[in-house]
Formats: sequence, C-alpha cells, structure tokens
Amino acid sequence: MKLPDSILNFLDEPYPISDEQISFYQKNRYIKLKQVLNQETLDFFNNAITVRVSKMKTIDTPLEQRSTYGKAFLQLFNLWCEDEVVKKLIFSKRLGKIASDLMQTDGVRIYHDQALFKEGGGGITPWHADQYYWPLQTDKTVTAWMPLQATPLELGPLEFSAASHQIVEGRELEISDESEAVIQQKLRVTDFKHVIEPFDAGEISFHSGWVFHRAGANVTDQMRKVMTIIFMDKDMKLKAPENKNQINDWNTWCPGATVGEVINSPINPIIYQR
Repeated sequence: MKLPDSILNFLDEPYPISDEQISFYQKNRYIKLKQVLNQETLDFFNNAITVRVSKMKTIDTPLEQRSTYGKAFLQLFNLWCEDEVVKKLIFSKRLGKIASDLMQTDGVRIYHDQALFKEGGGGITPWHADQYYWPLQTDKTVTAWMPLQATPLELGPLEFSAASHQIVEGRELEISDESEAVIQQKLRVTDFKHVIEPFDAGEISFHSGWVFHRAGANVTDQMRKVMTIIFMDKDMKLKAPENKNQINDWNTWCPGATVGEVINSPINPIIYQR
C-alpha cells in the first residue's frame, strides 16, 4: 500500500491552533478539533489501520465471556513498529505540532500508539485517568484520539469530565467496574462538566494524562474504529514506578530508560520540535 503524495504533503501541513484553543485546553485538559484530517487522509488510514489490526488481532473470545475491560475494545499497540504506512500518520508533523502547541512544550516524543476498536455490541470504557499507568515525571502528556469514521453517540465516542485533572481521588484505579463506580460517584458531586458529543469525520480530540474520561457502549452492529497516539514532552523524565502497571509500562514502552533521566529509548523518538 503506497501513500499518495497528496496525503504525505497534507500530514506535513501545520494545523492552526489559536490562543483561545490553547487556553481552553490548559483550563479543561481536553479539546476537540474539527477537520484535523481531510476525507482522503481519513479514508486511506481507515483502510490501512483496519488491515493492520486484522493482522495483529489475537482475541477470539466471545464478547459475553470477556471482562468489562475486554468488552470495551480490541486494543493493539505500537502499530508504527509493525507498519511503515501507518507510521507516517503516527509520526506526522501535523499531529505532533498540535500536541506540542496544546501542552506548550518545545517538542514532543511518542510514548506509544494504540488502536482501540470497539466491536458492535461492545461495552462501556469505564471512567479512568490514563496516567495511572504511566511512569512519567510530569503531566505534560496528551493523547490524540482519532476516530477513523464519523462517530455518533451510538458508536460510543470518548466522553470527558472537563478540568477533572484537578481531582486526585480515583487516580489510583485501573480501568475496571470499580473505577467506573468510584469516579462516577466523585464526579457527580463536583461542578466539572460531563462532555458527551459525537465526533465528525476528521475530528480529533486531545486529552491530558490526568483528566478523567470514559466512552459509552457501541449499541450498533458496526465497528467503532479509533487510532490513538500518546505524546509526551520531549524532555519527559522517567519516575520511579508506583504500581505494577507502571513497572510494566517502563519495561514495555520505555525500554532501557533510567529513573530521573529523559526517556530517550529507540521507541520514544522525538516526533516534533520547534
């Protein structure tokens, strides 16, 4: 599969971010941006990523026999290491610059990527904060959540609790029925806005590591196809892990990195710098 020059050129074009959008992100720690990908680029990578996911997928267990986490999505990691075509999207200057602009950093590295395909009939993704899993010293992290098709509410788009990065309670919970119940109860007694909106084709959201988010069930018979990229400050340092998941992430996504030093492993290259 060869990438057309028109798409390669598009992925190098900067997406304009306004001061108002940066302020919104800094306050709420999430933002949704429309028309980040044009239709040609979206259709091309929908196909390319779907093909790669089908090759990498190993789960054959029926939905009803899986845990809540297992029902939430098919999860496949670091497609960029497996697929030179998909890598062009993951490493695009267009997306890297958006991440850097929103976080107000001098550049970004990749932490890792993941495809999150929520099957028809797939369950909710419980409330959680991503950075519970990450042995990273600061909160200068942002996840680009890229639906590969228009995503109405019936497909289970990402939902956010705006500005909830201020809440500490619930940060110690992995994605589970418990995290859904405990965090939902905590958010219910706060003034943080619960944002539930569809995604247009080409629209991408960006959220920080400590903002709480979830996704609804996919009540259709179609696959909800999403690609995500986790970016971190290019100067991000490794912290001493605080739970077993952070130990696993250190070994898996930052191999060879040293506590207290910049994460500069072969699989954490700089994607964009000013």
